[in-house]
Amino acid sequence: MVPGKISKLFFPAIIMLLLLSCSKQPKIFESNCNDGITFKKIEFTELVNHLKSYNGQYVEVTGKYVEGVEQSALLNDSLFADHSLNKALWVDFSQECPLYLTGTREGLFQYNNGTFTRINKRFITIKGKINTHNTGYLNKYKGAIERVSFIKL
Repeated sequence: MVPGKISKLFFPAIIMLLLLSCSKQPKIFESNCNDGITFKKIEFTELVNHLKSYNGQYVEVTGKYVEGVEQSALLNDSLFADHSLNKALWVDFSQECPLYLTGTREGLFQYNNGTFTRINKRFITIKGKINTHNTGYLNKYKGAIERVSFIKL
């Protein structure tokens, strides 16, 4: 093969790899209300299926966040899972744990640069405390994540 032909074959592939590697950085919102606490990283299905054994524990879990009128829920992010509210967790955000974009004073629920941070229908990683006695609005949920001190979008 001639060097010119090699360049023509590999140049587009290299450009595609570079473009894919420049992906958008995640936004991380944190609070210091749970400083010094170790969080147990757990799969969503494991957490919901054995929720009572995690009551009172601090966990890190990933799921799809959905909000609406009287709704603040974390759902399983799998396409093949049950997405009903009785398999979802109520997300109980608290003023005791204000969440700020890392390195700034930009709050998760503040109006910044003409918009609010959009988290509805997005996959998030969340850290907080499990409460099986808090079943959310109209007791529709399996339990709740309270004292939320970390959100990664």
